[in-house]
Amino acid sequence: MITGSLRRRAVAAAAVMLSGALALSACGDDSEDTGATSQTSADASLAAMVPDAIKSDGVIKVGTDASYPPNETVDPATQKIVGWDVELFTAVAAKLGLKAEFENAGFDTIVPGVQSGKYEVGVSSLTDNKEREQVVDFVTYYSAGTAWAVPKGNPKKVDPNNACGLSIGVQQGTVQVEDLTAKSKACTDAGKPAIKQVVRKQQTEVNNDLVAGKIDAMAADSPIVGGVVKQTGKLEIIGQVYDTAPYGYAVSKNSGKFKDALQAALKALIADGTYKQILTKAGVESGAITEPVINGAQS
Repeated sequence: MITGSLRRRAVAAAAVMLSGALALSACGDDSEDTGATSQTSADASLAAMVPDAIKSDGVIKVGTDASYPPNETVDPATQKIVGWDVELFTAVAAKLGLKAEFENAGFDTIVPGVQSGKYEVGVSSLTDNKEREQVVDFVTYYSAGTAWAVPKGNPKKVDPNNACGLSIGVQQGTVQVEDLTAKSKACTDAGKPAIKQVVRKQQTEVNNDLVAGKIDAMAADSPIVGGVVKQTGKLEIIGQVYDTAPYGYAVSKNSGKFKDALQAALKALIADGTYKQILTKAGVESGAITEPVINGAQS
């Protein structure tokens, strides 16, 4: 088991719900198929690639932390897990002749859950990095980075490269926690005040903190930042997206050809336009990739 679970994403996104209820309710259950997903038909040759142990019950058991809108979240009206990340993997499963069953889980528990066999795949805006690749395999499907947001007008004059002494919100277990820790050390090494890290369990809590003025800024994956900026109208993005890296579907090292089946299904969805359609509908198409790879960690 590895420590320091990482999370990351990229580019402006679709509308994001701020209610704390989004992340605190709902355990599991698949989302409804809509739009491009409902039109995805199975490919027999791809379905044949899926190991019998996974396809025997007709479903893929998926672990996801549904507190990261617009990627994955809980619809308060239906209590279903939704989001473009969910819709895309639902289409991947459909291409393999299977149904995706999503279970809401703590972010830090997803990779261990894949290792143990509790989940057959982790789909939760997971960054494919070399540390994780030691314990699970990844199939990349998106490119993401870190972005910062502040209240409109940036009243505290926050600079992501010099946030010494300011309060910055991040979600527990994300790559942004490590990023802030490094930036804070640079502050103290230079004789400046440390960054006040406000670490919250759910991303929706971080969003709410910033809107309410409880923190000076927040750092998160860029589609998440773009989403909350678009939805609230009270925030703005500062600086540039940095540290881009691939999102990947996490699968067990013992899952045989499953990763190859997922990669092939993604390639098929990219080729037929379904992939781009799902991302464009959510407003996150700037992070689209053209070639999914197995274990594509950059660092």
